[in-house]
Amino acid sequence: MIMNNDVNTNSLTSAPATPLQAVLTRGAEAETCADPSSVMTLLGESGAGAGAAGFTSYRSSFAAGAVGAPAHFHTKATELFFVISGSLQVLVGEEVTVLNAGDFLAVPPHTPHAFAAAPGCEADVLFVFTPGMDRFDYLRLLGRVLRGEADPKEIAESSERFDNHYVDSPVWRAALEAAK
Repeated sequence: MIMNNDVNTNSLTSAPATPLQAVLTRGAEAETCADPSSVMTLLGESGAGAGAAGFTSYRSSFAAGAVGAPAHFHTKATELFFVISGSLQVLVGEEVTVLNAGDFLAVPPHTPHAFAAAPGCEADVLFVFTPGMDRFDYLRLLGRVLRGEADPKEIAESSERFDNHYVDSPVWRAALEAAK
């Protein structure tokens, strides 16, 4: 693999930009975080630095009936979903829909959203956030909370750091209740 970072052909200004660096994570070496209903494989991230947007990418495998994330929004990041296999139920704004294998969804900043394995289904999903915000630490914290190893208030206290702001959604609550 050859990568040349000497020239930034996308620069629109004469100010020097930080060159983007390639990120390679071998599947066998990827860190995993598990909670009672899902396994997250941390694929790669690069922080948002001067001149670089950065990203965070991970893969989540949800057991049938697994609840992914409650209703929340991001103020800076766009969250991308790609369903590798199975089906994922999602809330976007006030609408609930099901994404199936091969479906892609991009949720822009300030848009409330939530997700869970679709009723009776497993789901394998690739997530990407851009810009990146070193969210692997958030995923590690979430796993510790779900396993009872950390206090849930640590999640609320980290909302600004990880750009993860929880909201109430009667629509999402009703969808989860109907799935039972």
